[in-house]
Amino acid sequence: MRADLNQLFRSGGARRGRRRGGFAAAVLAVALTLTSGCTGGGDDGPAAPPGASEKAPEATVAITAPQANAKDVPASTGITFTAEKAQETTVELKDPAGAAVEGTLAADGKSWLPAGALEYGATYTATVTATGSDGKAATATHSFTTMAKPANQVRVTSFLGDGQVVGVGMPLIVKFGRAIPEDYRDDVQSRMTVRSDPPQEGIWHWVSPTEIRYRPKEFWQAGSTVQYRVQAGGLPMGAGWYGRSDLTVDVKVGAATVMTVDNKTKRMTVTRDGKVIKTIPVSLGKKSTPSSSGTMVVIEKLKETVFDTFDELGPEEGYRTDIDFAQRLTWGGEFIHAAPWSEGQQGRVNVSHGCVNVSMADGAWLFNQTRIGDPVTVKGTERKLQNGNGWTDWNMSWDEYVKGSALPYEPGATSAPEATPSATQ
Repeated sequence: MRADLNQLFRSGGARRGRRRGGFAAAVLAVALTLTSGCTGGGDDGPAAPPGASEKAPEATVAITAPQANAKDVPASTGITFTAEKAQETTVELKDPAGAAVEGTLAADGKSWLPAGALEYGATYTATVTATGSDGKAATATHSFTTMAKPANQVRVTSFLGDGQVVGVGMPLIVKFGRAIPEDYRDDVQSRMTVRSDPPQEGIWHWVSPTEIRYRPKEFWQAGSTVQYRVQAGGLPMGAGWYGRSDLTVDVKVGAATVMTVDNKTKRMTVTRDGKVIKTIPVSLGKKSTPSSSGTMVVIEKLKETVFDTFDELGPEEGYRTDIDFAQRLTWGGEFIHAAPWSEGQQGRVNVSHGCVNVSMADGAWLFNQTRIGDPVTVKGTERKLQNGNGWTDWNMSWDEYVKGSALPYEPGATSAPEATPSATQ
C-alpha cells in the first residue's frame, strides 16, 4: 500500500495500453552578428549583443496529458508530465477566472492531481515549471476543456459517517451504485486515499464489483484518527458512466476491545488495550448447529430485538424469541446475546443454534463495553467461518487479502497524516 495512493492516478479516461503522450521542448536560438571596423587605441572592440552568452535551461519539461487544446476531458483529470534534469518541479492549474486550483504533486514527481473534481464544461490552463541545477526554469503550458456534465453518474457511499468512533477491527467500506468493470478498478482504486495518524500499513480489497474495503495489516492502533477519500467526481467508470462526486470521511478508532471465545473452556476472554478485564462463561452452538470458528467483528448492536427462525429452520426447529443485548457477528445470524434460558449450561455445554450465549448480567455489561468494529475470535468449533459471511476481512491472511487489490502491493508502505493541499507543489 502506497503512502499516497494518488501517486498512481492516470489522466481521466485514458485506459492502460492506449495512452498517448508528447514531448515539446523550446530551444532558444541566438543569432550573433559580427561587424568589422576601425578601432581606436585601447578599444577592445564592440560589446557582444545582449543575450549572446545565454544558454537554454538545462531542464526540459513537457505536459503529456491532457493534450493541448483537448476537448471533452473528464472532470477527474489530473496533469501528467515528463521533466528531465529537473531539481524542482511545480504545477499550476488555473480555472476560467484565472484562479489557481488546489492540488497535490504525486510522490514520484510525474503527475499532479487537483484536490477535487473540476467544473464541467470549463476551460483550464495548466503550467508545469521545471528548474535545473543552473537555476533556470523551463515551462510547458496547455489549455484544455472539460466535458459537459454526464447523464450517467455512479453514486459512491460510505458505510461509516464523519466523526464515528469504531473498534480496532473496523474495515473501511465504500460502495458503488453500479458494478465497476474489472479493467476500471485500478483507476478507481488509484483515486482512493487512506491517511491515518499514526501511519499504519494497509490496503484496499475488492469484495465485489460494487464494494471495496480497506483494512490495515494489523488491527488499527487504539486512538488513531483515520481519513479516507474517494476522488470519484467525473471519473470514468466504464460504459459511459462517471463518478457522481468525491467522498471524504473522517473517523476515530476507540479503545482496543478484543473478545476471544474458546470452545474448549466455554469461556469468553475480554481484553481492553491488551489487559484482561473480564472472563465470561458462554454456551456455543450445539453439534447440529455449531458456531463458526474464525475472526469476525461486531456488525451491529441491538439492545432489544426478535429472533424469528421459522423460515430458516422450519416449523419443528424454528422459534420466535425476544432477545436482549444482541451483537451481530455474521450475516447468517450468529450473534453474541443474552440467553437467560441457558444460564445453567453456560460455561459447561453448548446448547445454542450457533450464537454465543451469555447471561443477562454479562450480556448487559458486554453490550456497554463494545463498539461496531470490535473483533471477536471464536476457536475450536466444528465449523469454519466462511469468508463473506459478515465482515470477515480479518479471517483472511494478509497475503490473501492483498490479492483483492487492483493495484500492486508495496510491502511496508504506510498511510501518512493528511497534508494541506496547495495550488503548486
